[in-house]
Amino acid sequence: MSASYDLNDLEHFTVGTIGPPGQRVFYLQAGLTGTLVSLKLEKQQVAALAEHLAGVLREISDDPDSIEPEADIGLIDPVEAEWTVGDIGIGYDPEADRMLVMATEMLAQDDPADAATARFRITRSQVAGFVARARQVVAAGRPPCRYCGAPLNDDGTWCPCSN
Repeated sequence: MSASYDLNDLEHFTVGTIGPPGQRVFYLQAGLTGTLVSLKLEKQQVAALAEHLAGVLREISDDPDSIEPEADIGLIDPVEAEWTVGDIGIGYDPEADRMLVMATEMLAQDDPADAATARFRITRSQVAGFVARARQVVAAGRPPCRYCGAPLNDDGTWCPCSN
């Protein structure tokens, strides 16, 4: 069974990749003094998480554009995935004025009771910084095919659907 995490007052919350386009591995990383958690996830999960967080930020903020995002921070080494993310959920705690990002481990078997979880509570500025970074990281990959939307081959010129 993998380790679970429940972290408040994060000093570090970001997303990043390791590897060249077409072979990139995506990581969600959170940390505070003495603790650094890296979780492996898919590009689509990063994109969806960023858009959902941006939507919630718009809902809870009178002027979301006035929120100063945290500096664009990359992954901190060593990047070693604790586990692979299956499901991701988000919430908002109005009393603490924190967003909650909760990730659940993807398991090979169908016993959710054994799945590890990670709960990260982040500030509005961390959300804004994460959204900006996630959009940048996702856009840096291979361009999509104009016909089917799947990523083009490694040199960005061909898709199997064009045969």
